[in-house]
Amino acid sequence: MPAQGPLLGIGQVLAKLSGEFPDVSGSKLRFLEERGLVHPARTPSGYRKFSAADVSRLRLILSMQRDCYLPLAVIKDYLADVDAGLNPPMPGAALPGGPSILPGGRRFSRDELTREAGATPMLVQDAFTANVIAPADSYGEESLAVLKALVQLQRSGIEPRHLRGFRQAAERELSLIESALMPVAKRRDPQSRAKVAELALEIAGQLEVVRSSLIRAALGRIVP
Repeated sequence: MPAQGPLLGIGQVLAKLSGEFPDVSGSKLRFLEERGLVHPARTPSGYRKFSAADVSRLRLILSMQRDCYLPLAVIKDYLADVDAGLNPPMPGAALPGGPSILPGGRRFSRDELTREAGATPMLVQDAFTANVIAPADSYGEESLAVLKALVQLQRSGIEPRHLRGFRQAAERELSLIESALMPVAKRRDPQSRAKVAELALEIAGQLEVVRSSLIRAALGRIVP
């Protein structure tokens, strides 16, 4: 664990985290505390004070949400095992070649991304054209994992153009999530915005469970 140092207020914690997590807010930190994932100290006047260990814990929580779309319940169970002195496997890290959920992940230029994935420039361009990967100034480990998967799929004759329906399916799922969150989103207060962000990740995680189950069940038709 990080060495104990000066305790930090919410504003100082946000300054440390906002570069890596631009959407983090004071409401988000208070929401995570309410859900029992982080336990900052309190001054006699009631102000929250975060230790270096608290900041490290928050960085891990936010990374697990952003990179693996893990529900808070899963993250909370993992942290409870860690707090109990166990050595649980990192949720969402079991798939070989999957995106890292560790904080401070690498960033890649387009050429670096192509080289790291073992892809060709044409495959990368095809991925952009098919909207499987969005063009950007730099790319994270999730884009690298997707491009590596595209390299393997290409060897089986599956090209990015065959995956255009994936983007359409993602948009349909987004519409489902937006509809489900509309009652909360209408409130527009800071606490509701934090709740919307959290519930969106929770719903996305549950949709992923359903999608994976349907694919596995369908595989039974071709792999008895």
